[in-house]
Amino acid sequence: MAIIDLDLDTIREGLADGSILLIDVREPHEFAMGHIPGSLSMPLSTFDPAAIPEAEGRRIVFSCAAGVRSRHALMMAEAAGLPLAEHYAGGFKDWVMAGEEIARGD
Repeated sequence: MAIIDLDLDTIREGLADGSILLIDVREPHEFAMGHIPGSLSMPLSTFDPAAIPEAEGRRIVFSCAAGVRSRHALMMAEAAGLPLAEHYAGGFKDWVMAGEEIARGD
């Protein structure tokens, strides 16, 4: 599987128009301190590809702090037979550095 690196503009547009389901694989304390609004928390430490919710026509995209853990989640999904390949390459750090809005809490 070839991993597809998505950029900030693609993530921003996909969240705004509802075409992306963004799954944040950082740990719960990281997610609570700040996350991309609309993202879903599924920590890599307990990640189960079978628990990925139905995307209902949206693209499933993984995100983490900077793109490393999201790549691991993609490899785990592929090993489970799921045809997922997209992640936010810059991750939460890129989102924050661009001055985008963040959400806090669970």
